[in-house]
Amino acid sequence: MLFLFIGTATTYSQNQNNDNEKIKSLIVKKRDYNKKYGFGFRIQLYNGTESKARSEKAKFGVLYNNVKSYLKFDSPEWKVQVGNYKNVLEADRALLSFKDDFSSAIVIPIKK
Repeated sequence: MLFLFIGTATTYSQNQNNDNEKIKSLIVKKRDYNKKYGFGFRIQLYNGTESKARSEKAKFGVLYNNVKSYLKFDSPEWKVQVGNYKNVLEADRALLSFKDDFSSAIVIPIKK
């Protein structure tokens, strides 16, 4: 009987410690972070001229045809980005497999 009372009291006290304002504050911070840094990560293989960017994208497509690649123009440079990763850990793991063929590849956040 004593154990039942202690277990119930512990459960009740844990429920009373949930501070909704702190949780709401964390949610707001996460939303602000997502607005600033985007949602997820990609690997950028190249940043430079259009002809070289198209060449690098084609090379990647031949070597890794199962991974989505993107050609982006961000004046004045062209970028080749690949993949859609939910977190930086996933992107870093994929980066290891691409590094041998694309030594200058880096992980970048996806921006809106």
